[in-house]
Amino acid sequence: MRSSIITSDMKKTTAKLLLISTLLLFSSIINTNNLSASSRVWHVKLISSKGEIVLMLYDNTPVHRDNFLKLAKKGYFNGVLFHRVINNFMIQSGDPDSKEREPGKIYGNGGPELNLPAEFVPGLFHKRGALAAAREGDDINPGRESSGSQFYIVEGKIHDDESLNLAEKRINDRNRLIGKESGYKIPSDIREYYKKNGGTPHLDTQYTVFGEVISGMDVVGAISDVETDNNDRPLEDVIIFSVKTFKKRLKR
Repeated sequence: MRSSIITSDMKKTTAKLLLISTLLLFSSIINTNNLSASSRVWHVKLISSKGEIVLMLYDNTPVHRDNFLKLAKKGYFNGVLFHRVINNFMIQSGDPDSKEREPGKIYGNGGPELNLPAEFVPGLFHKRGALAAAREGDDINPGRESSGSQFYIVEGKIHDDESLNLAEKRINDRNRLIGKESGYKIPSDIREYYKKNGGTPHLDTQYTVFGEVISGMDVVGAISDVETDNNDRPLEDVIIFSVKTFKKRLKR
């Protein structure tokens, strides 16, 4: 690289720099306007027998976002149960069969016949409050396609380096069984999040995360705390009465 610029080229260089600066400024204005316009994102409010949970859906998982919105808008989730609840882990819902509310029955097999293709996006992980899609196991679903309607919300727990190393091992062991790349490492920033805030790291890259809780984690905790039977179904039905969808501008 030259250590100096010949004097005769300075005017040309200055003009070029001015042009580039002008173009960058114009581009910045356009991008800012686009960001402002696109900062209104879809939210979903679940009104349950334990209180309200507000979810934000991610735009970078559009298949899952649009499917969830479609179902919510037509009342698909109205009356379903949180049919599977595991304390310090997650709460699961979305099975239309659970509207029957038959005492003692095991739910979790209902929903549309069509599965959704996995949408694994780097940076979306099973943090506390994550919204993710349930699915069938790898033995019959090696493509890790998502259920057409069933979802879960992560409560999770705080982790240390030892438990995070074990989570990495579980992920890689599962990947190896279906012939997928088995060298996964939890990124350092996500590792620090799990150590500070909690979540369920062993599910990362295994299940599609497509949103998060914006408000109502206390309700998630209350549902997680309910007494359950041997199949993790709450002894007292926890019902989603209704679901509302709306767009909301993100705070910057």
